[in-house]
Amino acid sequence: MVVFGTLWLNRFVAQTARWRPSQKERSVPMNGSDNSQKNILTRSDGATIAYDQISGDGPGVIFLHGLKSDRRGTKAAHLLKYCEASDQPFITFDMFGHGDSSGDFVDGSISRWTDDALAVIDALTEGPQVLIGSSMGGWVMLKTALARPDRIKGLIGIAAAPDFTETLIWGSLSQDQRESVMTTGRLEMPSVYQEEPYDIGLTLIEDGRSNLLLNKPISFSGPVRLLHGLTDDDVPWQVSVTTAEHLTGEDVTVTLVKDGKHNLSRPDDLDLLTETLESILAKVTDQ
Repeated sequence: MVVFGTLWLNRFVAQTARWRPSQKERSVPMNGSDNSQKNILTRSDGATIAYDQISGDGPGVIFLHGLKSDRRGTKAAHLLKYCEASDQPFITFDMFGHGDSSGDFVDGSISRWTDDALAVIDALTEGPQVLIGSSMGGWVMLKTALARPDRIKGLIGIAAAPDFTETLIWGSLSQDQRESVMTTGRLEMPSVYQEEPYDIGLTLIEDGRSNLLLNKPISFSGPVRLLHGLTDDDVPWQVSVTTAEHLTGEDVTVTLVKDGKHNLSRPDDLDLLTETLESILAKVTDQ
């Protein structure tokens, strides 16, 4: 059963969105107590992952940022403060080609970013974990949950964007643009969040096709909460509804924020996020 929170919608309205990277959030220094650690995890191939971590008791919380965002955004800082105050383990990290981690963004892919998340989970955490994925991070969240079903016990998506490379990028390109990216290996995309355009690599498009999720059931039995703004201009809210329909578990709720935008980072949005996290943690702790 899929439950709709905030608004009950019984009719889906066709909506077209122009894909843009995650709205760049204000970078916030992680000025926690001495319990907050800023470290580097080195992967077996020599790539480095920058992360912030606090220790605590109970299930861990891991935040997965969006495309062209990083671990120092408003939501990550809010979650770190909440988890520190509640003695909850927490990690936020920069994926390959983002923030302080190594790599060129144009070489990034869903597979690579999922591998980053798995490396963080395997090397830095113990016991059950709750994943929170924002936009592109929502796709990585779902892929990670499928790869570690014994460790991942709850999910929270914030404007989660599974399959965006196919439905929101490739599907919106003209034939000339498609031919260009196939020839050059990259496509220059304009952004309303920064002055300079950014490059999408052919790697991201082709790898995305091998990671599509919304064409089959998504096998996850734990509690899932999907938060989405109805005024999201980047990822249609219908994507969260479709994701909920494909999840195999029964405890799935979609919350639609009537005036919410893509990043859901206003004070009321952040309160909703932590309230949602509290409810998930209570369920995971009782398991």
